[in-house]
Amino acid sequence: LSSHKRTHTGEKPYECVECHLSSHKRTHTGEKPYECVECEKSFSRRSSLRSHLRSHTGEKPYECTECGKSFSESSNLSVHKRRHTREKPYECLECGRSFSQRGNLSSHQKTHTGEKPYECMECGKTFGQRGNLSSHQRTHTGEKPYKCIDCGKSFSRNDHLSMHERNHIQRHGANHMIKPCNHIEYGSSFHLSGHLTIHESLYMSGNHINTENVEKASL
Repeated sequence: LSSHKRTHTGEKPYECVECHLSSHKRTHTGEKPYECVECEKSFSRRSSLRSHLRSHTGEKPYECTECGKSFSESSNLSVHKRRHTREKPYECLECGRSFSQRGNLSSHQKTHTGEKPYECMECGKTFGQRGNLSSHQRTHTGEKPYKCIDCGKSFSRNDHLSMHERNHIQRHGANHMIKPCNHIEYGSSFHLSGHLTIHESLYMSGNHINTENVEKASL
């Protein structure tokens, strides 16, 4: 009966030791036998290929029960859930500060070590975080990707846009800056309310309100 029930649940509790060992060996050999037919990118594990294929199909089977946001990978859903639980499992041993994502902890730790592995190929200046290098490189290219949703003026750095937006808020009040993104639609007032809370949080923390920051804050 237990075996039969698994035909309904899809549960597969028994893993082949040989297959698992073969998969692990490929981390040492670099072999990537599973190739995407869409873009020819290769992977060492079949499960990694399945996850990658969702980037082509747009499938997002993992849904947050709190807010309804969906994700293509279960790991991204796990990270997102920490926004609701306020869980921050990655702690800096130097200062005790905690983070919800391992990558954020790694970036933070460079402030203690002084490590600056990211170098500008134009002028040789080095940075501790990749994002700071990207921001610096725009001083060479003239790119201005941060656009004010209120007046359309663009900036090369997000902190400059934040200062600009505060000028709008001082003149007109905060409410006109706290509005849903134009490209996002919601099926319920509950989900819209959650989205507006993200806008308010970005404003109160001094970050500008754009698609990139809203999506990061939603994770």
